[in-house]
Amino acid sequence: MASSRFKMGFKQKLVNQVRKPSGKIGRIIAKGMNKGHAKLAKWGLSKIKIEPNYNILDIGCGGGGNIKHFAEIIVDGKIYGIDYSETAICVSREVNKIYIENGTVEIYNASVSSLPFNDDFFNIVSGFEVYYFWPDLPKDLKEIYRVLKPKGKLILVNEGYLCNNEKKRKKAEKWSKLGQFHIHTPEEYNDLLTKAGFSNIQIFEENKKGWITVIGMKEIR
Repeated sequence: MASSRFKMGFKQKLVNQVRKPSGKIGRIIAKGMNKGHAKLAKWGLSKIKIEPNYNILDIGCGGGGNIKHFAEIIVDGKIYGIDYSETAICVSREVNKIYIENGTVEIYNASVSSLPFNDDFFNIVSGFEVYYFWPDLPKDLKEIYRVLKPKGKLILVNEGYLCNNEKKRKKAEKWSKLGQFHIHTPEEYNDLLTKAGFSNIQIFEENKKGWITVIGMKEIR
């Protein structure tokens, strides 16, 4: 019994650190995200075209691995990262030091619920393994819609959703219960993005791994 409580307590602390890394353990978690999410991110990004002149926002940038990937592509545009964890921001800035110094990357402490950017600014807004923790998903999606340029795209890449793979679904449900966050079916993703104003919604599933990528476009006014 004591062993079970210890394991449960450890998992709870792990979920809390993934949600908002802090302190020395948080630094390890943030750095680990770059390696742990690399294959998932590569798969997700293979579904979208990135041009060298794009302005890109990565929400919940964590350890900064995906920002670095974008920075290796972008020549005339700019990449912005935000996170509400000061620890994650520090790690992300360290990882992208060279790109920050040459003006390609800027990283801020900010929330998805109130993005510090002008309307119609970004070609792409990305979120890797983070939408679970957004405080008000319907409103936050509308806030993302605001900062996207017409024809700009939101891409959400996640490991853990209500998929047809029973083993992966049960694992995702277990972690969502522990972390007190919601996961969704592909149909629910489509409904959420549609209600926020997005169109041309594309959903890609890697059922064997329990991965999902969702892309929505801002309509031209």
